Amino acid sequence: MQLHVPDPGYTSSERARANFRLAFKIALGFVALLWLIQFLNWGLDLELERFGVRPREFAGLPGILLAPLLHGGVAHLVANSLPLLVLGTGVLHLYPNSAFKVIPAVYLGPGIAVWLFARASVHIGASGLVYGLASYIFVAGVIRRDTRAIAASLLVSFLYGTLVWGVLPIKPGVSWETHLAAALIGLVLGIALRHLDVPPRKRYTWEDEEEKKDE
Repeated sequence: MQLHVPDPGYTSSERARANFRLAFKIALGFVALLWLIQFLNWGLDLELERFGVRPREFAGLPGILLAPLLHGGVAHLVANSLPLLVLGTGVLHLYPNSAFKVIPAVYLGPGIAVWLFARASVHIGASGLVYGLASYIFVAGVIRRDTRAIAASLLVSFLYGTLVWGVLPIKPGVSWETHLAAALIGLVLGIALRHLDVPPRKRYTWEDEEEKKDE
């Protein structure tokens, strides 16, 4: 399989750097929002955790939208914050067109699956986003042939490879159903959107010379 090296004029351009800064700011803004909600919840004793996803209960339907914004405590939020910042920046920067489909899907999709199929409990936390984004970046790197996507996939494997254990019902109190649903959504989208956000390939002088010979 021939690997495609992205054109440095594309990946190292001022526009690419500006897109990276924007992606980082968006991801950082979302993480900051989660911390703001957590501080308000703690400071005002709002008990927002009750708005999580409650499977097969009509009162739990709003949790599909709200659960990713809520956490069971500071430790829970800390565990999700850095992965969200890294993975969110990665998806927004490397796959800007796909991100408009991937992010809503991994935000809402796991909550819908949990409401339909999960065990009776209150499911909260942004870990569905973490698993969905990690799965998408990993799968995209596996099936694409450009070196940038492969490098991102390897980095995700190195940093967050242990996430795979979170899709199994091993640890009590952890919504493994959310993790599993998000990972599967990311996998499917990684395959379905493989033709989006393909960077222009670097061309070598010998390629241009061969084309001239063929003319």
